Amino acid sequence: MTADQMLTETPQHGAAEAFLKLLAIMAKLRDPAGGCPWDLAQSFRTIVPHTIEEAYEVADAIEQEDLESLKGELGDLLFQAVFYAQMAREAGGFDMADVLRGLNDKMVRRHPHVFGTVSIADAEAQTHAWEKQKAEERAAAAAAKGLKPSALDGVIGGLPALTRAEKLQKRAARVGFDWPEAAQVLDKIAEETQEIRAALEQKAPKDSIAEEIGDLLFAVVNLARHLEIDSEGALRTANRKFERRFRRVEEILAAQGKEPAGSTLDEMEAAWVEAKQEER
Repeated sequence: MTADQMLTETPQHGAAEAFLKLLAIMAKLRDPAGGCPWDLAQSFRTIVPHTIEEAYEVADAIEQEDLESLKGELGDLLFQAVFYAQMAREAGGFDMADVLRGLNDKMVRRHPHVFGTVSIADAEAQTHAWEKQKAEERAAAAAAKGLKPSALDGVIGGLPALTRAEKLQKRAARVGFDWPEAAQVLDKIAEETQEIRAALEQKAPKDSIAEEIGDLLFAVVNLARHLEIDSEGALRTANRKFERRFRRVEEILAAQGKEPAGSTLDEMEAAWVEAKQEER
């Protein structure tokens, strides 16, 4: 059975029709004669912040394990892709069909063990094969531009800083530039912490201190990577925990007729300890 036969036999339950309707809705919204003024005023650049926000809202729905919200957020994220494709079509570039054909071709090409005759033993082997395929594609793209390929090619600058740090480290690790053990990364974290302390004691310029803090954060991401922990996800969890506990601090103080702004640090710390103990 060919890849096309395998795919066409997969039931879509009206997805194709619903997607075509979405494309028609998007075209109408961008129609100069009777379209939406806001949609007509947008450009590729102005939509980018909305796309990033929608991606984070998808992540938040997943973190909250809210399947109903996830359905809506995925729709909002999909709409962003449709928006870009419509604007590109108006500019005489590509359209959604081109986007989908390119995506389909790439997914089939990167999964020869599913759509071809290649055999891959397990998920780990597939990860290696996937990365090898992507590396070859990046090298080809660099060559087409007359550039020398780098292990760091493709790690885009617009990623969240923690995520980009992890990706840069993973790429460097593939060519052997990595600490062998997590314990060595802990030593690096201690070293970076001491350098911050020294910078503070020397009253170093703020930009120098910022650089040292950046080095510390980079080392912490490195530790998380060695322990196979997603640093971005770990920090999101820490943010939620802080928010939950601080809101409880506000409740505890309110029950005493107080509020944080009018309380001492010792009073707030006592409420914080109480909030932590309640969770345990």
